[in-house]
Amino acid sequence: MAADHAALFPGKHFISTALEALETKTAMSGDLARRYLQRAAMAGFIIGVLYATNYAVIAAFDAVDVGGSTLRPLGRIAGALAFGWALVFIYYTKSELLTSNMMIVSIGAYYRRTSWSKALRVLGLCYLGNLLGGVVVAVLLRFSTLLDGAPHDEMVASVDHKLAYITEGAAGWGDLLVRAILCNFLINVAMLLVYNGIIKDDLTRSLAMIMSVFIFAFLGLEHSVANTVLFTIVGLRDGIDVGLAAANLGIALLGNFLGGGLLIGLYYAYVNDDAAYLRRHAAGRGPTA
Repeated sequence: MAADHAALFPGKHFISTALEALETKTAMSGDLARRYLQRAAMAGFIIGVLYATNYAVIAAFDAVDVGGSTLRPLGRIAGALAFGWALVFIYYTKSELLTSNMMIVSIGAYYRRTSWSKALRVLGLCYLGNLLGGVVVAVLLRFSTLLDGAPHDEMVASVDHKLAYITEGAAGWGDLLVRAILCNFLINVAMLLVYNGIIKDDLTRSLAMIMSVFIFAFLGLEHSVANTVLFTIVGLRDGIDVGLAAANLGIALLGNFLGGGLLIGLYYAYVNDDAAYLRRHAAGRGPTA
């Protein structure tokens, strides 16, 4: 039975690891809320620095003239790879990122290890901390010349593109939602690989995380925290339409939850729920079970 059970529910280690992580996050968001905010702020800070690096790398390659064309396509690849390290840095510094926590709390809610009210508290505090970290990066960059010139232009163009999803109406909203769903699906597929106990070495874990972020950055998928930080950086320098930015973030948050909380968290919680199987198996063995 043990072998059959393990083959039928191979994700039990992933689920148990996620539930252990949930216990820590729930405890910290309660009695240690200030420290939890600090851990979340570090994630926002890391995203801010590496997302800005992504645009700086793109701008650097775009400035190289080769026979009348630029190396911009290579720059997009190099920039996305640089940004890919953000999730690695966040994971190994034990920082708190909203989008991966969407998966964690959804698994916890499914197994009734937390209530949805406590889950929303974890997510709310995490997003606040991510925002605060992004604000710190934005303030530092506002009073530096790091993004002057082409990198700044790249970030402004990206913001304009993201806000255009809202002004385009229903078609743009749908496009934004799909991009947000796929974005957090990728992020949490990587975290599933990190948590599942099969991958033993840090290099492979890191590659999984780098590749997931690379894909979302290269394809132009929508990450609510990255967008929050980007809007803050550009907004402090040039101003921004707050209503359009808020609408973008609202749809991105919904899509990120669907991609990470539903398609990964609740999906894998259900397919690895062995309670009904064990009850049926025990009943089939009769009185000696």
